[in-house]
Amino acid sequence: MAVISETIPGTRNSLTRLWNNQQARSVIIQILTVAIVFALLALILRNVVNNLEAIGKEFSFKFLMYPAAYDITFSPFIEYTSRSTHLRAAVVGILNTLLVAVCGIVLATVMGFLMGILRLSKNWLINRLVYCFLEFTRNVPVLLHILFIHGIIVTQLRPPRQAMNFADSFFLSNRGFFIPQPVWEPIAWIIAVVFIVSVTFVFFFRRWAKKVQDETGRVYPVFWISAGVIVGATAVAFIATGMPLSWSIPELRGFNFKGGLAIKPEFIALWLALSYYTSCFIAEIVRAGILAVSYGQTEAAAALGLTRNRTLQLIVIPQAIRVIIPPLASQYLNLTKNSSLAIAIGYMDVVATVGGITLMQTGKEMETMIIVLLTYLVISMVISGFMNWFNKKTALVER
Repeated sequence: MAVISETIPGTRNSLTRLWNNQQARSVIIQILTVAIVFALLALILRNVVNNLEAIGKEFSFKFLMYPAAYDITFSPFIEYTSRSTHLRAAVVGILNTLLVAVCGIVLATVMGFLMGILRLSKNWLINRLVYCFLEFTRNVPVLLHILFIHGIIVTQLRPPRQAMNFADSFFLSNRGFFIPQPVWEPIAWIIAVVFIVSVTFVFFFRRWAKKVQDETGRVYPVFWISAGVIVGATAVAFIATGMPLSWSIPELRGFNFKGGLAIKPEFIALWLALSYYTSCFIAEIVRAGILAVSYGQTEAAAALGLTRNRTLQLIVIPQAIRVIIPPLASQYLNLTKNSSLAIAIGYMDVVATVGGITLMQTGKEMETMIIVLLTYLVISMVISGFMNWFNKKTALVER
């Protein structure tokens, strides 16, 4: 009994010391929180399964292997027919969501930075025009912008027989934008391997060049060497393999174009509307970031004889980017989530495919919504993770 009585107080003292340690206590709280969250999710899932069984439904994802029996008009990455499975339809929807999100982020970033800088222009007319555009766009719901752009494309552009012709290879009509599509031969994988190897070499070369510069001060023309390696190696591989590339040119046959790559009006409308709508918020973020930089930095640059453009490029923007990045990540997430409005104009993203037609055909409400929710969750987590990494990379390092 004496041994037991001595052991218990010793154990309690160890637990007390462990709890009083701030780092250990933080880890314990996080572990307990995660355990509670997973326990609640397991309880909810169990109740869902029991309720579905009570009404004669089975919680299962077997429906993904059944034929979808519906068409998807825009599938630029993988082949799809109405005989394909629901799983393939889900993959097409996810890829279409990623496509509009990535293209929208790129265009919105470029437009946002340009308008943010023009918003600070000393030219009164340019400043006011950008200001009016920003205020009008931001105060109108994004869905109306999407419907507006889609309506312009469908009603104002000409039909395929009267399509705008650019060099007999590019055609713009109310059915979409038809462009030549590259067709690679099987041996083209060699070119892809050479390209990947050259990019890998450039990555390590940049790190080595930076290390040499820090240690010796010697500066290598990193950009030109990198561009020469990537372009040169890929071009040599392309020629050495016999140029295994041909082009599928769109041709008018009947009432529409055949061949080539068709960029549908739904994608164009969604891409443009989401891009310029989000760019208006990015422009204000950029303007605030630039104004956050002390004006003394600009005055010092002027005293050194730097032009206004060089001052922005070399001094103001690099410092403002640290203020811009955190709210910029939120706008990227908003653009990605706003892409779910694509169903309003018939763009076949993951909401329209899995969360729309597949749900109605199979009656699998829980399963399809889980797929849709996980899709947006994963995409958002990837964007957040990348932006957090970029934010840490650009942060000031204290010595």
